Amino acid sequence: MSLSQKRGSSAIGTTEHIISGANGWVLLMILLPAFLFAIFLIMTPGSPIKLIGGGFLLALALFCFKGFFTLEPNQAAVMIFFGKYAGSVCESGFFWVNPFYSRTRVSLRINNWNTPVLKVNDERGSPIEIAAVIAWRVQDTARAVFDVESTLNYLQIQSESAVRQVASSHAYDENEMIGAERKKSLRTDLDAIAELLRESIQQHVDVAGIIIEEAKIAHLAYAPEIANAMLRRQQAEAVVMARQKLVDGAVGMVEGALKNLEDKNIVSLTSDQRAVLVTNMMTVLLSETGAQPVIQMAQSTQ
Repeated sequence: MSLSQKRGSSAIGTTEHIISGANGWVLLMILLPAFLFAIFLIMTPGSPIKLIGGGFLLALALFCFKGFFTLEPNQAAVMIFFGKYAGSVCESGFFWVNPFYSRTRVSLRINNWNTPVLKVNDERGSPIEIAAVIAWRVQDTARAVFDVESTLNYLQIQSESAVRQVASSHAYDENEMIGAERKKSLRTDLDAIAELLRESIQQHVDVAGIIIEEAKIAHLAYAPEIANAMLRRQQAEAVVMARQKLVDGAVGMVEGALKNLEDKNIVSLTSDQRAVLVTNMMTVLLSETGAQPVIQMAQSTQ
């Protein structure tokens, strides 16, 4: 068995060797007449040598029939010859191989695995709950069969470790700036975190001949003991952002109103009058309830 050092892993793994089985239909056309001829030799009267030859030919034909097998699309068969890895057949169809080969079928189809909900401390030390959905398939049949005891069990354990690693190195919700870039967070940077999670899981399961097609966060929430406090904080941040937008809009409206009044010479306002007008307009625009404006009637003095 040839051994190689797997990329990105310190473990020594089995190297996959692709082989092609003989065309099963051609071998069937050869073995079937031999089988029928052996039956003919046994059934017809003759010398003992004829009977022994027919029996031997029948046993040989029946043994050779053991070499036939079929593979569906996205299936492979790992061949083992008396404990030695002989190669993998990865094509679909009807084949014949050495009858002494023992065969282990391996599915190459894409599978899904949902990790359980894990409780992890994020980068800021806040306890969070996180789970991921992983799409995976076997890429190296030799590694999947010989280098791990159970491919699925290995994936389950290693994927949980990778999810914990990614979650603990990022904050749940972070807007901190590092240089000119904003620091990635679990909640707001889903695509970037998904790609980082896929790469992390791939490094963990590389030795098992598994390729990770996709990994995404399926569940993300604060732990129950701090969920209420974090919800109030998020609500407060949302209120502050909403107020900021209201203030910015109100200032722009007041500025436009004053400019129109002065440009069209509708009214001439002193500094005190401008301050009163600005106060009244800001009160009306920012009030959460219906404002009751008070109109002052100017009186002429004689």
